[in-house]
Amino acid sequence: MRKEIIKVGLLGMGTVGSGVLKILEMNREQVKNRAGAAIEVKKILVRDLHKKRPVNIDRQQLTTDPRDILHDPEIDVVVEVIGGTGDSRRYIEEALRHKKFVVTANKDLMATAGTDLLLLAREHNRNIYYEASVGGGIPLIRPLKHSLGANRIIRLLGIINGTTNYILTKMSMEKMEFETALAEAQARGFAEQDPSSDLEGKDAAYKLCILAMLAFNCHVRFEDIYVQGISGISKRDVFYAGELGFAIKLLAIGEEMEKGLALKVHPALIPLDHPLASVYYENNALFVVGNAVGETMFYGLGAGALPTGSSVVADLIDVARNINHQVENGVMETDFQAKSVVPIDELPSAFYLRLQAVDQPGVFARLATAFGDARVSLDMILQKRSVGGMAEIVLVTHAVEEKSFNLALETIKSSPVIKKINSVLRVIEK
Repeated sequence: MRKEIIKVGLLGMGTVGSGVLKILEMNREQVKNRAGAAIEVKKILVRDLHKKRPVNIDRQQLTTDPRDILHDPEIDVVVEVIGGTGDSRRYIEEALRHKKFVVTANKDLMATAGTDLLLLAREHNRNIYYEASVGGGIPLIRPLKHSLGANRIIRLLGIINGTTNYILTKMSMEKMEFETALAEAQARGFAEQDPSSDLEGKDAAYKLCILAMLAFNCHVRFEDIYVQGISGISKRDVFYAGELGFAIKLLAIGEEMEKGLALKVHPALIPLDHPLASVYYENNALFVVGNAVGETMFYGLGAGALPTGSSVVADLIDVARNINHQVENGVMETDFQAKSVVPIDELPSAFYLRLQAVDQPGVFARLATAFGDARVSLDMILQKRSVGGMAEIVLVTHAVEEKSFNLALETIKSSPVIKKINSVLRVIEK
């Protein structure tokens, strides 16, 4: 029987939950027309019934008891926007066991337990919708599941953390020091007071788990991803990168290679003529290479109440359509293949190296010998004016297996004329 009203239980009323409510109100008729039914939020789980809310809401809709949502037979869909991996997982599992569809914006949970939850959904003839878990308002999940389904995805290259991109943009465009750019990001609400998950690359790695799972049709564990953050990057690195024709970005990279998958998150120099080099401030982008479609890119705001709320409501529209067309479990992504992940030291990359050396004859000969012995060829070299008898040297190599570069680096570190290795970064070659 066709439903005229799809009833929703909302778990959480923070930034994203409030955004969902705002969109459902301001686009009420459009949402109804596209969903084929009215979408009504019946109950909202909150911690504090008396807290002032950023949206007008009937207090009778609020509850502190999750059972008022999870056990209510009238509620068709549970929307989880509380975050974390504890209560949120238990609530989603209980919702599925009570035959409710689930919409979530929870990247941490989908990255660490997504496969188990999808299997549970299949067991109960329901589905989990998670467009909002990656990329905020940018459509990424649907394109990988549907629009690009005819492709073998070769490569993902993404800027999928707005905090780090904001900081690196400020360091590049306004010559800010790292600490100053971070403080501004926090003041403007683009960074948490504890920004470690963003700065260390963990947030981007969780998102890469989800994207790689869909792109390469395999289960991806967070532990399989090499993760390095941006805290070691200085204003000098950003300056030299620009001088060499590059921008520095925190990149999430997934690539299918002959011997397995490359999965990594790290800062890298990317050519200024690459589309991702022009992604500034808090914006996100995902650059996808498919064997049929070629190169394509998705771009926009990767976080925020309305962008993320937009993706949640889009999922609600899909759920409403599926309910009224009696499509219970939709398209499931649980038939994964087993694929190995290539260790980071076996992956090829070009490298950027900044070091301080004694300003005397023979330094370049020692460097050339160290790289030559490890079979690493050099692409670019910069030497800056000597200060106090010390020269700053910047080198960029051609692509080589990481373990070969590391072998050369150990030799260089042991040289008496090399006083300090200031920075090592990977390079996306032109």
